[in-house]
Amino acid sequence: MKIFLDTASVSELKEGVALGVVDGVTTNPSLIAKEKRPFRPLVEEICAIVPGDVSLEVVATDFEGMVKEGEELHHIAPNVVVKCPLTKDGLKAVKHLTGKGIRVNQTLCFSATQALLSAKAGAYYISPFLGRLDDIAHVGMDLVRDICEIYRVQGFTTQVLAASIRNPLHVVDAAKAGAHVVTMPFAVLEQLMKHPLTDLGLKKFLDDWAKLGEKI
Repeated sequence: MKIFLDTASVSELKEGVALGVVDGVTTNPSLIAKEKRPFRPLVEEICAIVPGDVSLEVVATDFEGMVKEGEELHHIAPNVVVKCPLTKDGLKAVKHLTGKGIRVNQTLCFSATQALLSAKAGAYYISPFLGRLDDIAHVGMDLVRDICEIYRVQGFTTQVLAASIRNPLHVVDAAKAGAHVVTMPFAVLEQLMKHPLTDLGLKKFLDDWAKLGEKI
């Protein structure tokens, strides 16, 4: 399973890539706006930092606007994947852009039926937002499991990108469900590395070494 960071922070991306575990990045208009930088220079820098796919989202809501913005985003860098919302016009845009060889990440997926249609339209990634479903008392991970099963049974090649990740358990469950990618905030990535027994064990090793008084 690939690990993407859900951020537009250059510092977070540099840190994640340096760890050797970050394969790509997902952004959205909210994350971009948070950085308070001109759009084009920011995303060009992000595309240069990240070794894999970079999802950049359209802001148009109509078919013609999505296609126009999608084509513009596609030309920013070879690793750009265009994000389109899962609406009727969004599905049309996926079909059109895919037909021109442009990869699309269909975002804001909240049902298995939406995911089925997106795969048929030709989406490269489907992004079910499991955390937001959890927020309204639905089990978001059930959606990820359903999509993975449907795609497997039906032979779709669309990759399942588990999004709206809130905690390490989401990451583990998405991996077990068969998600191809999980995208998370940098804070969750940091949580994945931590365990109190690791800290205690390291402290004991270092304390014992200090008592020995040797050097490597």
